[in-house]
Amino acid sequence: MHSNQLDVTVDVVRALVAEQFPAWADLPVEAVAAHGTVNALFRLGDRLAARFPLEPGEVAGKRRWLETEAAAARELFGRTRFPTPEPLALGEPGHGYPLPWSVQTWLPGTVATEADPGGSRSFAGDLAEFIGDVRAIATRGRAFAGSGRGGELTAHDEWVEVCFSRSERLLDVPRLRRMWTVLRATPRPDRRDVMTHGDLIPGNVLVADGRLAGVIDVGGLGPADPALDLVGAWHLLEAGPRQVFREQLGCDDHEWERGKGWAFVQAMGVVWYYVESNPVMATVGRRTLDRLLEAVAATR
Repeated sequence: MHSNQLDVTVDVVRALVAEQFPAWADLPVEAVAAHGTVNALFRLGDRLAARFPLEPGEVAGKRRWLETEAAAARELFGRTRFPTPEPLALGEPGHGYPLPWSVQTWLPGTVATEADPGGSRSFAGDLAEFIGDVRAIATRGRAFAGSGRGGELTAHDEWVEVCFSRSERLLDVPRLRRMWTVLRATPRPDRRDVMTHGDLIPGNVLVADGRLAGVIDVGGLGPADPALDLVGAWHLLEAGPRQVFREQLGCDDHEWERGKGWAFVQAMGVVWYYVESNPVMATVGRRTLDRLLEAVAATR
């Protein structure tokens, strides 16, 4: 998926686990055929998962990143009735793998890319409840301080322009430009940040029997625009369940439109970037943009 992507094999994972965590040395190791873009994922027995960053980087910086992810996961763990991973350990480079890596609990369920919950009103209610639980976590005086999604929509103008230029043969760019012109200007009267998951895409959501079974990749937990987690409405839900979701969260018009904007920014990026290397992610982006366009058309 990335030009500089690291190769991680079962044999390497097995050797690293045996050397650094002997208590888990006898657990079977199995590569997980996932569509994630940040980590290679391996199951360790029935209850553990090892995650290996896919892109190279400076060791100390990657370790800080993993430590930050683990702290965020601990902050969320047990704060909602929906399961989230518990961080257990950080591993060190070795056996040809050049970076730190992590171990956490494995959550049962099927990722939403494989078990589409889009038509389930019950799932929509579950997702809204999860977001409400996350918002209830105290920010402890923290505010959004990053450069990614979650601050100001207008800060992403340059990135969206790159996406438009890369998508001219893939998408209806003139129509999407008109949409962005409106979304980027959506007011944010209340400047208060709340805690957010930050990446509620189908690959980070687990489903069982049409209900929310768990949420993974929780390392981005942090303060941001309350509208940020509304991306889940567009990545995951069809129109009817989406309305259930909105009503349960009590979103006003400005917040709802900003949620569209954050979903737009994310979807525009994944279509062209992953069109060949990760077709599942590219399809998620296309579907999200289609839902946004349909919603605009329905209001006219």
